[in-house]
Amino acid sequence: MNLALLFDDDFIAPDRVRLTGRRYGHLTTVLKAAIGDRVTVGKANGLIGEGCITHLDHHNAELQVVLDRPPPPPLPLSLVLAMPRPKMLRRVLQTCAALGVKDIWLINAYKVEKSFWQTPWLSEASLQENLTLGLEQARDTWMPTVQIRKLFKPFVEDELPALLAKRPGLVAHPGTETPCPTHSNTPATLCIGPEGGFTHYEVDKLESAGAKPVHLGPRILRVETAVPVLVSRLFDLAGF
Repeated sequence: MNLALLFDDDFIAPDRVRLTGRRYGHLTTVLKAAIGDRVTVGKANGLIGEGCITHLDHHNAELQVVLDRPPPPPLPLSLVLAMPRPKMLRRVLQTCAALGVKDIWLINAYKVEKSFWQTPWLSEASLQENLTLGLEQARDTWMPTVQIRKLFKPFVEDELPALLAKRPGLVAHPGTETPCPTHSNTPATLCIGPEGGFTHYEVDKLESAGAKPVHLGPRILRVETAVPVLVSRLFDLAGF
């Protein structure tokens, strides 16, 4: 936890917060914090600053906070991701949040098992928990949005064209002719398939909507690996 992300319920005064649970545990067991110590904090969807610990007991910590600087700029990227395996979803969400991806669409595809959509990790609380962990890792505060679309064709035909009109689209698909561009740093919509990839039909539909197929070479990567590789290839992350 490189930043303690604060929410409205944490504030007991305009400049004071009370932390319990996981964040309190991190302060006491990992950081070995004591009264008077200072830690980096940030308000969800707001500014970053510093918190000075003013009270510490066996249940909670209270901090005096000053929030005075903006978070890192977001990536100009919409990520369209075929629903990963549930155990992988958590890591992918954390990685996306840490990299600065703010617009995430989880969609269905032929090779996505129906049972994946039943996972409790798709609950609002679980999504926020994993996105929070990614933000805290990267010292960011701006919470990504996650849209869930369980029908492939209606999404591609009815919603994807509007995304592509604002941010030109790429679909990562092994075996295509064009390598993924590097450090373009321009707005983009990136479509990544499930384990096993998109079917030819799905790639054709994505192309018809305006997405251009690109590849990362002859190696087939897991989704959790492909996401950071593609994002870091498209964007010079030091500038965001």
